[in-house]
Parts: sequence; C-alpha cells; structure tokens
Amino acid sequence: MQVGYFTERPVRWIPEEVILRNGGHFAVSNSYFDRERAAEDYNYYIDENLYAEELGFDIVALNEHHGNPFCMGSVMNVEAGILARLTKKARILLIGNPLPVIKHPLRMAEELAEIDLISRGRLISGWVRGAGSEQFFNNANPSYNREYFEEAHDFIVQAWTRPGPWRYEGKHFHYRHVNPWALPYQKPHPPMWIPGTLSPETVRWCAEKAYPYFGLGTSLGPTCDLWDYYADEAAKHGYEAGSENFGYVLPTFVAETEDRAQELGKNFLFGGGQNSFARVEHTLPPGYNSKEAIRKLARQPQGSWLGISGDKMRGQTEDVEIDPAAIRAKLIPGYQKAQKAIQLVIGTPKSVIPKLKAILTVLRPGALVIFSVQGPVANADRQTSMRLIAQEIIPALKEHSKSIGLLDAFERAPGSVKLTAGTSRGPVSDRGPLKELGLA
Repeated sequence: MQVGYFTERPVRWIPEEVILRNGGHFAVSNSYFDRERAAEDYNYYIDENLYAEELGFDIVALNEHHGNPFCMGSVMNVEAGILARLTKKARILLIGNPLPVIKHPLRMAEELAEIDLISRGRLISGWVRGAGSEQFFNNANPSYNREYFEEAHDFIVQAWTRPGPWRYEGKHFHYRHVNPWALPYQKPHPPMWIPGTLSPETVRWCAEKAYPYFGLGTSLGPTCDLWDYYADEAAKHGYEAGSENFGYVLPTFVAETEDRAQELGKNFLFGGGQNSFARVEHTLPPGYNSKEAIRKLARQPQGSWLGISGDKMRGQTEDVEIDPAAIRAKLIPGYQKAQKAIQLVIGTPKSVIPKLKAILTVLRPGALVIFSVQGPVANADRQTSMRLIAQEIIPALKEHSKSIGLLDAFERAPGSVKLTAGTSRGPVSDRGPLKELGLA
C-alpha cells in the first residue's frame, strides 16, 4: 500500500473574521495579500514536502485552486517541477489539474512531460473537473465542463503517445500542428489517478479506463456504494477491480497528547472549513453537475468537500452577518460529528491507528493520502504530526494492509486481473465493521 502526504498549503495569516463574513474562502479580496508572508510560506511548503519524503512517505501530493486563501497552490505544476528536481524517491501526485478551465491541453501535455522527465518517472498525473467556483474564476462555461474534461484528457493522451506532427480538430480544441518534443519519461505515459466527491459519471469514466478513483474524504457508506458501482462497471469491461483501483484522501492530524491534537485539529474548521470553500452561488453553477450527481450530494451526510454539503443542497445556509464567535460555536458540533463518522481523524497515534485501520478494512484502498491540517497551525506542530504519522502510524498501517491483502497500483496494474465472461466479480469493500463503528 502507498501512503501519501498532502497539504492544501493554506494561507495562515488572513484574519478568520474576513473569511467568515465573506461566507466562504472563495472571493475574499486579495487586498489582504502579503507578499513577504506568501514568499515565506511558499518556500516553507516546499520544504515540508521534502520533509515528508525524508520521513518516508511514499507520495507527496499537490493540488491547485484559484481565487481563494484556502489553498496557495494556484499553479501546482510550478511546485511539482521544483519537487521533481529536489526530491529523490517520493512519487509526485497531482490531484489534480483542472482540465475544463485550462483551455490549452497541448501546453499541459508539455508541462507534465517535463516534470516526469526531471523526476525520472515519478509523476502521477491526476485530473479534476475543478470546483464550481473555478468555473467563475476562469470564465469557463460550466455546461461544457465534462465535455472539456474528457476531450482535453483524450487529446493529452494522444499528444503523449501519437508520433507527430499531426493536426487536431475537436469540438472544443483545435491545433494545426501537434508535435511536442517533451514526451513523458514513463511509457506509454504517467499513471493517472482521479479524485472525486461521489460523482457517478466520474466513477464510470474511471472504470472504463481502469484509472484508480480517489475518494476525497467522503463518508464511508456512500463511498462503499461508489466502489461497488466502479467494480460493476469494471466487470462490464472485462476486468476485476481491486485495491489497486481505489484510493482515499483523509483529513488527519496527530499530536503527542489528545488535548493538544483536539485543540489544534479545530483548525480544520478555520474560516468555516472545507464546507465553506465557496458560497452557495459559487458552489454548483447551473450545468456543472448532472441531476444524478446532485441527488447523491443532497443525500450525503453533512460534511463534504469544497463547499458541498447536504445542508447547502437543501438551501440551509449560514447567516454570515452574525457574530464570528457565534459561527465558530456552531461549527464545533460538526467537528465532533465528523470525527465520529471518521471523516476527520484527530488524536494521538494510539487513538488514531484503530480508526485508520478500520478505514482500510472497510474501503480496502491501495493508497491512503493524509490531508494535513488547515488554519494557523505553527510549522513545528505540523511537523510533529508528520513525524508521528510516519514513525508510529504508517508502519502499523502497512502491516495491517499486508495482512488484509491490499495491493497498490504499482504492485498490480489496474485492469490487469481479467474476468472470464459469466464470472461474478469479487467484493471491493467490507461493510461489516460499519455496524460496529455506528455507521451502518
């Protein structure tokens, strides 16, 4: 099993009241930007990823968002290029480049090929559709989001694998001369892992291509449902899905005492937390999601990703004009609820290990990516969490994953286990522990 380290590289010096009164991280005025602090943090986060490799994490993961202080990674390929040169062993996972808003897939193909070459084949290229707010920021038509996504992906694969020069005339992209002279180190191209938040269309697309699908901290029951959907689709394409087809990104923070972990862990709520990534009007623009995906999101328990929650889907929103202290107080029950649902894992190594083992048992992912804490947590406390996870938790997780037969996408190629016609697929998750965990 692969274990990765991930941080949103949060802006830690903006007053929380500014975000709370704005009703979300997206659209907070950049008049609060501080170049000296930003320069310090960009360099620190690069060093933090180098520390993750030094500690023994298999993967360092990056992402990007636009127009908000939730994530400083506005152009993650720049960071990936730096890490490609400075790291030696860790794979570099991009989760991921937002294809529908980039509008230049040939340039993207060249950028990623260079990163793969500099790293000598350690790039894992992930693709995303981009958050709803990304459509506004990049002036992209949300109704064409999935079309852009699929066409850009198909074009990039061709650019990496089809000898040039050749001409391309698609629905959304047109090139007179396709002949990139930067081609990936890995053949036929870097592996592709796709993150998502319960969109059935994305899962179906991943299964068709045997790409590993990564749940972004989604609740365990609905995630099992989606794993089954993936496995059913995989069977239609003649292969057996297994742990190599799945990954999970989980917000996790560890300290040397339970009290300190819980106090610092509250910074996952900074500015309202990930449910306040964007205001309602920026979260799901018309045409961005299918009706089926919207229904699934509405049924999901409160607590999700990038501003999407059941309450928002039902039109229940926070009154951002009330006192910020009152907003913070209202967030605490959700913080406790998310921990009970194991969507936030916070504590000491001793208290955290059983919860992470339970997730591995239920979801059976080939890769687990630890999502570090948000908010104004000191560098020393962030690094303490990383050290405790690497030295005390990861060995226990790797031993457990081995005992239950979890293989990652490098130990067994996704799609390589063929299914004979008429043969039933095997299970891809284990719902048994959900009842014991109170999550059935």
